[in-house]
Amino acid sequence: MTSTSEPPETPSVPETSATTNDAPAFGWSGYAERVNGRFAMLGFISVLLIEALSGDTFLHWAGLIP
Repeated sequence: MTSTSEPPETPSVPETSATTNDAPAFGWSGYAERVNGRFAMLGFISVLLIEALSGDTFLHWAGLIP
């Protein structure tokens, strides 16, 4: 009897990745997040302009604080 000394097969480990091409369940996508970020930047710049041009804070200008 001759036995060959072959190493036992190791189970294959699936590759994991931090990124995926699967679409999220909530509808978020790169395009939607980019548009949302741009609108957020426009809103922030608008608040800064209101404060700079009126000389008053946004909360006071909006009537949220006396």
